[in-house]
Amino acid sequence: MIQVRVICLVKFVPDVEAFQYDSEKKQLIRENVKTIINPDDASALAATLRLKKQYGLSVELVTMGPVSVKPKLRDYIRIGADKAVLISDAAYSGSDTYATSLILGDYLRQAKADIILTGTHTIDGDTAHVPAQIAERIDYSFLSGITKLEEQCMKDHTILCSVESDECILHYSLELPALLAVSRESRYSPPYVSYADLDRYVDDKIEVVTNAGLNIHEERIGLKGSRTRVVDTYTKALETRQRTIVSTDDEGIEYVYQFLKEKGFVDEE
Repeated sequence: MIQVRVICLVKFVPDVEAFQYDSEKKQLIRENVKTIINPDDASALAATLRLKKQYGLSVELVTMGPVSVKPKLRDYIRIGADKAVLISDAAYSGSDTYATSLILGDYLRQAKADIILTGTHTIDGDTAHVPAQIAERIDYSFLSGITKLEEQCMKDHTILCSVESDECILHYSLELPALLAVSRESRYSPPYVSYADLDRYVDDKIEVVTNAGLNIHEERIGLKGSRTRVVDTYTKALETRQRTIVSTDDEGIEYVYQFLKEKGFVDEE
C-alpha cells in the first residue's frame, strides 16, 4: 500500500434553476439555496475514489460553504470518502477567488496532503483562478485541465496524468506534493449511494472548521480581503424571435429563397 495522503477539494454551486442573487450586496445567496456539486469537482471526486480503490489510500473531502451542504457531504462519505471537512464561517461570505484561495490554502497547508484533486473551474464563477492560486500559495506542483490519470499513475513520488485537446494529448509527470485540477471532459463520474448505505450514520466523520480554528485576520477574508469588486449586474434581455416551419417541397424552398433575398443574403445577379 502506498502511503500518501489525498484530499479532494469540491465546491457546491447554486442550481441554475434555483439561482438567487443579492443585487444590493452584488453577491450570490448561498444560504438555504438548492445546490449541486460543481461538475468539474464531481469528476475530481470520481478520480480520487479511483485512486483510493487502486492504491488503498485514505481520502479526505474538503469544501468551503454554508452548513446547509452537510447532507451532500454525508452522501460522499457513503460512496467512499473517509472524512469530510466543511470550512464555514460568516466572516468568509463575499470572498472573491483571492480571499477564497487564501482561506483554503491556509487549511491545506496545515493538512499537508501529498495529492490534492479538484475541478478545473466552477460554473458559478468560471474563472479557474482558485486551483492555481492555492497551488502557488502552498508551493505545490500544479496542472489544470486534466482529462486522465494514467492506469499506473503513481510512481517514484510522482503522479502521471494527461491533458487532451482537439489537436493532441499531452502526458505529464508531476512531482509530489501536487495539486491536480480535473476537467469534466475526463468523463470520470462518481457512483451513487447504494441502497444499503442510504441511512448509514456518518456524522462522526464530518468536521466543521471555522475562522476560530484558522485564525485569519478579518481584513484578509470576505469582502474586506477581496481584491476584486462586482461593479454592476444586470439581467440580459432576450429578444423575441419568430420561427416559421416550412416543408421541403417547392413552396418551402421558394419561401426560404425569398426570405434570404429579403435579408440581403441572395445576390439577384
